[in-house]
Amino acid sequence: MKKRAGIIIIACLAMMLSLTGCVKVVQIGHEGELTGKVAFNAADNVAGIWDSQALPELEKKAVDLPQFLTESNGDLKALAGKYGKYSMGTKGELSYVVKGQGKVTEVNQEKKAGFMKVQLDGYAGPQIISLQIGSVYKGSAVRDSLDFIKYEDYKNQVDWAKVSQSIHDVIDKTVIGKQDLKAMQGKTVKFVGCFSVNKPDEILITPVELNVQ
Repeated sequence: MKKRAGIIIIACLAMMLSLTGCVKVVQIGHEGELTGKVAFNAADNVAGIWDSQALPELEKKAVDLPQFLTESNGDLKALAGKYGKYSMGTKGELSYVVKGQGKVTEVNQEKKAGFMKVQLDGYAGPQIISLQIGSVYKGSAVRDSLDFIKYEDYKNQVDWAKVSQSIHDVIDKTVIGKQDLKAMQGKTVKFVGCFSVNKPDEILITPVELNVQ
């Protein structure tokens, strides 16, 4: 009986040694070396396309905002076919790329989603024009305005959302972060940016370029 028990124990030990010999310890963050799958990094993705592709496209597409507002005559969706882009082909959020210049009349940093209001040169209509200044940025107008970025090119909705967040991180660092926001009121600014149609009398622009004149 003892001999039989010893044989069983030896067999079990042999199996354990055999199994542990097949186990490979992989350092956290290096799983891709074993599986061949590399985790999506939205920050690297955006960094690779921002200066070379994104900004040139947005600069080229930007329509003069006073012209756009006059042409739309109060109906911001009326120019979708001419200047706009829907986030999902023919539906979803409608976004535009615009450019303009104006005087900063208010800088509001009380909330995380800060903004500054601009009295647009060459426009005296009812629409309120504001530029987002962070640190939280609403919407995804910049991502949705880019023709070469498509939802189907990403694995899932989470990665798609991370692209927009990473774009906002770049904007916060390279566009807004370079400005002295406390000294901005009363100054004239020149901008290129994107906005999604939400309210007919308010336009909230996410700037991709912002220069104090």
